[in-house]
Amino acid sequence: MSTIQPVIVTADQDVLLGFYTKLFGAEKIFRVPAEGPAFYLGLRIGDTDLGLVARENLGAGAAAGAGARILLSIEVDDVDETLGRVAALGGSVRGGPNDMPWGQRVAHIQDPDGNPVNLTQPIPAD
Repeated sequence: MSTIQPVIVTADQDVLLGFYTKLFGAEKIFRVPAEGPAFYLGLRIGDTDLGLVARENLGAGAAAGAGARILLSIEVDDVDETLGRVAALGGSVRGGPNDMPWGQRVAHIQDPDGNPVNLTQPIPAD
């Protein structure tokens, strides 16, 4: 089973946070890191999650291409296994997999049309 989450790559998280909060009643439910400049803001609008990622903090492999503004973050059962099937299906691997400090294993790919996609998997707690 997979879960897809849209993520907007932005140069100004504060502007988009205000927009989605005031227009749609979005609630901030998650922030990485907890202190300092935010890399990622997780919002909930109704029963849907939306992520806002600061463009300046993205690694080279995440949202490749100057025009990339939206990426999909897809939770999969096994990042490593899924990553092994990407190229055979016409996609390309851009980076990872890496264990992130917020509790996810993440890899960056592009679909056959060049759209950036993050593959994510929760890391089990010890």
